[in-house]
Amino acid sequence: MIGVYLLGALAIAIILFISRNKIFVYSLAGLFLVLQSGFAIYASFHYGSSELLYFTYDSLGVILLITMSIVAIPALIHSYIYIENHQENAQARAIYLTSMVLLIMAISAGYLSNHIAVTWIFTEITTLSASALIYHHRNKLALEGTWKYVFICAISITFIFIGILFLSLSLQHAGSDDLSFKNLLARRAELNPVWLRMAFLFIFTGFTAKLGLVPMFTAGIDAKDKAPAPAGALLATVLMNLGFVGIFRFYIVIANTPLLHWAQLVVGTAAFLSIFVSTVYMLKVKNVKRMLAYSGIEHMGIVMLGVAAGGIGYYAAVLHIILHAFVKSSLFFQFNQLYRVFQDKSIYHIGNYFKYNATGAMVLLFGFISATAMPPSGLFVSEFLIFKSIFDAGQIVLLIAVLLLLTLIIFAFGKNIFKILFIPAVGFDDSNVEKISPWESLSQFLFLAFAVYLGLNPPAIFVQLLKDSVSLLPM
Repeated sequence: MIGVYLLGALAIAIILFISRNKIFVYSLAGLFLVLQSGFAIYASFHYGSSELLYFTYDSLGVILLITMSIVAIPALIHSYIYIENHQENAQARAIYLTSMVLLIMAISAGYLSNHIAVTWIFTEITTLSASALIYHHRNKLALEGTWKYVFICAISITFIFIGILFLSLSLQHAGSDDLSFKNLLARRAELNPVWLRMAFLFIFTGFTAKLGLVPMFTAGIDAKDKAPAPAGALLATVLMNLGFVGIFRFYIVIANTPLLHWAQLVVGTAAFLSIFVSTVYMLKVKNVKRMLAYSGIEHMGIVMLGVAAGGIGYYAAVLHIILHAFVKSSLFFQFNQLYRVFQDKSIYHIGNYFKYNATGAMVLLFGFISATAMPPSGLFVSEFLIFKSIFDAGQIVLLIAVLLLLTLIIFAFGKNIFKILFIPAVGFDDSNVEKISPWESLSQFLFLAFAVYLGLNPPAIFVQLLKDSVSLLPM
């Protein structure tokens, strides 16, 4: 089935690229959503099976694929609203939708890859498709954001490739050349530790560009800012989850070797530095989209702290990236409406949003509560479990430092959000403010409610998938 999915998505992308008929193009985009949804359903019913040698429907891949497929539906719906409101020409519309299809396809395949080199290939495809989305506006700022993203991601992809070479050297000691995660785990005791250390450092560093973690977090900030908001929603959620998959699958191998504590130190250091960097930027950022992007760095730092702490932190980390995908995408979707009202991204030129779009303002308010993990946010549950794992690991000083940084982030985030919602913008002419239908906020309310449900009252099958995702890790 994955072969049918990849060929079908590629065929749709090619036809989208050459077609200029509006109705036909949108119909094709709808057909892709059907294909994507059907593939996710198929994967869930074939849990545990493998196809084409390099793809496995394992618990982590399936649960993230389902998450991706759910997020993709409003992403393309809001893309339609975005394109129509901006009156995009046929060529721009075709390139945009083609890039969205390729991005979703590459992320989906990357989730299910059971081979580090195959994951690397699809990660590179996401770079190419995301670049076209970042450059969508074809202006100087978009060009600057695009070349920064391509440059940093090119370095990161090179790092991953070098790491794969080191991993091959490590595996040669075991008399094998199969770089599948299953084989690496089976031969973990025979892997050369020197080359394995080098491989982990390079692979981890390379995937931080997608995950949004120190040291290569800068790749995503400009990308999420310059790309249209519906595309930014994918870059800020499901693409970051692909970075997590790339690191997490290899971390499972490392965690079952004597290098576990060393790897925990590497991951934990990068995670704490990410939260620190996010705090510094959140205190001074005045661009709404960049604020949301830096918030993502904070969340990925928290996720990787859970991975580094171990225990219940593994479970909580996977739960957190899923809930974050729904919460953060809803905020990016809402930004579309915010920009249509104020025609600006700067906090200085935005204010009193409740007056102009009460429904959208409620999304921002609830989204802020959810993103900062305040009860009843589902993220409160995952963050609490991560903090518990840090406490159980005896890292009390680290826990206190993280809590202090998160307090500063909540203060900075809240100050900006409440300025947007309640304080009038100086010099804003509201005589021609666009009236936005409350129905455009429906997907955001559903996502925020869904995140609460999954956090506070998760269904048994969801909990089991989460447990299966971390079952190979030492507790």
